Amino acid sequence: MSADGRCKSWNGKLYPAALASHDDVVKDHVLFWDALRRFHFMMGTKFMVPVIGGKDLDLHVLYVEVTGKGGYEKVVAEKKWREVSNVFRFSPTTTSASFVLKKHYFSFLYHYEQVYFFKQHGPLSSPPADVFSSPGSSGKHKLAIRECSSAAKSNCPDPVVGGKSCFEAVGMIDGKFDCGYLVSVKLGSEILKGVLYHPDHHGPANLTTHSNALVPYARKTRHVRRRRSRRRGDPSYPKPNRSGYNFFFAEKHYKLKSLYPNREREFTKMIGESWTKLGPEERMVYQKIGQKDKERYKRELQEYRERLKLRQSFDAERADH
Repeated sequence: MSADGRCKSWNGKLYPAALASHDDVVKDHVLFWDALRRFHFMMGTKFMVPVIGGKDLDLHVLYVEVTGKGGYEKVVAEKKWREVSNVFRFSPTTTSASFVLKKHYFSFLYHYEQVYFFKQHGPLSSPPADVFSSPGSSGKHKLAIRECSSAAKSNCPDPVVGGKSCFEAVGMIDGKFDCGYLVSVKLGSEILKGVLYHPDHHGPANLTTHSNALVPYARKTRHVRRRRSRRRGDPSYPKPNRSGYNFFFAEKHYKLKSLYPNREREFTKMIGESWTKLGPEERMVYQKIGQKDKERYKRELQEYRERLKLRQSFDAERADH
């Protein structure tokens, strides 16, 4: 959607009154989330908790960091999104963190910031122009690439430069990340997709040094082998035993889910840390529960096997008659 079209959809809307002060929502995590959900409800805008790198994004931390640096527009102007992203300690594979944080902040926190941080009221503020800037209707930036090779090409439109022949190609930028761009380039009837790195970035370590900055890329699909359950084939097969940690995990997970419903992706790490902090006596309580469950499983498995033998012998006798 263009900037004009977006602004027209905002005409007539007014900012709702703040339910608390900026200092209060910064100090109180629960108050922040309650005020944010109510804000989007009153604005009639869609609200969800975004996910980055497989984890729910903590919008409270994001809001505190950005407003601490002067607000969205100042962070954009001073190009401090990388500083903001460093606070979250994303995994190295999350290469577009700065871009994604900027996008999510504008979607869910920009107008909230206007009310709670800048204390705006009345008609909605117009968003910064850079958010909607797009050279074409597709929203993708045009790209011109010049590639040089040592081998001479007779059909090259450009003269030889420094002993190397050159040609030019036009493409589109499909995406952006910290080290460069994801691009599509059309050469004749063929469309090539690749990664265009910044001059100061050398790209993947296994690339040989050359003047080309365009590196092909392809998405890798992961094949996950799922463990088959014996109980699916035979419902009477006894339920496998659980360890002491499994019982501890189930108990803590239930409690955490009621306390932090929006942070479920972090529960495994949180529970693991709690388990390591348990003393020997506390841990022994759960290990005894796990031992009893193991004994239960052995007993039921023995009974299951005996029933299975009786059934097989009975079926064999019927077959003989």
